[in-house]
Amino acid sequence: MDKEFQPDAIIIGSGLAGLTAAMEITNTGKKVLLIDQETEQNIGGQAFWSFGGLFLINSPQQRRVGIKDSYELARQDWMGTAGFDREEDYWPKQWAEAYLKFAANEKYNYISKMGIKLMFMVGWAERGDGSASGHGNSVPRFHVSWGTGTGVVKPFVEKAYEAKTKGLLQMKFRHRVTNLIMENGKITGIEGNVLENDNKERGEPTSRTVVSQFRYNAPHIVIASGGIGANHELVRKNWPERLGKAPEKMICGVPAYVDGKMIGIAENAGADIINRDRMWHYTEGIQNWSPIWPDHGIRILPGPSSLWFDAKGNRLPAPFLPGFDTLGTLKYIQDTGFSYSWFILTQKIIKKEFALSGSEQNPDITNKDYVLFLKRIFGKKAPGPVEAFKENGKDFIVSDNLQDLVQRMNELSGDYLLDYDKIKLQIDARDRELDNQFSKDTQVNYIRSTRKYIGDKLGRVAAPHKILDSDNGPLIAVRLNILTRKTLGGIKTNLNGQVLKNDGTVLEGLYAAGEVAGFGGGGMHGYRALEGTFLGGCLFSGMKAGQYIGGLK
Repeated sequence: MDKEFQPDAIIIGSGLAGLTAAMEITNTGKKVLLIDQETEQNIGGQAFWSFGGLFLINSPQQRRVGIKDSYELARQDWMGTAGFDREEDYWPKQWAEAYLKFAANEKYNYISKMGIKLMFMVGWAERGDGSASGHGNSVPRFHVSWGTGTGVVKPFVEKAYEAKTKGLLQMKFRHRVTNLIMENGKITGIEGNVLENDNKERGEPTSRTVVSQFRYNAPHIVIASGGIGANHELVRKNWPERLGKAPEKMICGVPAYVDGKMIGIAENAGADIINRDRMWHYTEGIQNWSPIWPDHGIRILPGPSSLWFDAKGNRLPAPFLPGFDTLGTLKYIQDTGFSYSWFILTQKIIKKEFALSGSEQNPDITNKDYVLFLKRIFGKKAPGPVEAFKENGKDFIVSDNLQDLVQRMNELSGDYLLDYDKIKLQIDARDRELDNQFSKDTQVNYIRSTRKYIGDKLGRVAAPHKILDSDNGPLIAVRLNILTRKTLGGIKTNLNGQVLKNDGTVLEGLYAAGEVAGFGGGGMHGYRALEGTFLGGCLFSGMKAGQYIGGLK
């Protein structure tokens, strides 16, 4: 750092939360030093790799397609989903209330002023547990950025480089923080190791060879370093009994640098870490046939029509249907004693309903290619990346007949738990339910109901059809793995982003934003999330901390 550059704040982490905080602080003319252990190629962090989903309430996009949303309905959904029930949930609940008001009011204008554009169709994620007051979204609220995660990150990266040009911001990459400096009960600086240069591509693991040390001081230190998703040892250590036994095998939905180490460093400095056992991992993970980071997994964003079977060949009951109740389904699967499950579907379903999470898996939206996007909606095949997984993915099996499909499913798992007659009996029973316009099958009824929403009918939910009718084939089986992703607990903060100690008092000089703070307060989602709220949580918590620091005299 230049000797004449005296930062008003140091931000640890160049992801979305850190970039937002940096923008808000430098907007006031104050100076920021931005620190990250990774290379400059990785600026933007995890958000770059995301699908770009943003949770909004009563947005123009919703109103345009006839969705009647409101703050009251969204709050009902959020609180029913979060299930706040602990003494330490005081600040997380305050953050949830504040975020809901943000999402219902200024959030749309905030992102619009940044140049973030949203797609016209609103997605319906986490459709819930089947009760009005329980978990899930009552209406579609998942707004995908035109440009996916790259489109969300891009304007904030540009703002950082603009501030750098103005002399208001300096960046120090390959700087790994190992300690927070405390003087007279206040955090006054950071120290750590400078790592050797590394020219790896974005997302690839980088060298951890230390070449020197550093020490920097500033009156305000913001931790925005992300969660624990790539640290499977820490995931298992924090795994809650309520979700069953921790999986022996998991695949990874985040790059290796998402190691959670700053949480422990903050705790050593006196920060209160709460809700460690709250986490958000997916059940629809598939191994990436072209991996970028270790154990690289991709999540299928499924429509509701695939038939879901556990490892023993039992069809999952409602509400454990594709896209409904992530953690409820996770517990169900873990209780079977096996950490994998199966989708069985048709070509008609995969074409209409399979989307893959990640900017790199959606080149049409990421690259803002209208022609390619129209092919996604009206083409005869699934999107190119989905077809590539179908052809090359280790977890995909394609066959013209069910008996061969089940045999190959058994060969792939190596457990030989699936019985062809049992599988066929269950699919036949489901298919008979399509002979009438009424049914007792919850999944069939839901498919029919959801197609009343134009967004689902046009681009998300296949017309009901019989799985075993050869006209709808070929048949496809997909082995689904547990995929690590988000940390819902973390560093406790007040609504200014100030870190709190165990006794509830402020740890002077220290702030936290983004996933490291449970997206606000140490866990504003509670036990579960409504989706589209992770990027928004990074934006909101980074904004709050940045505006508070920027407004201090």
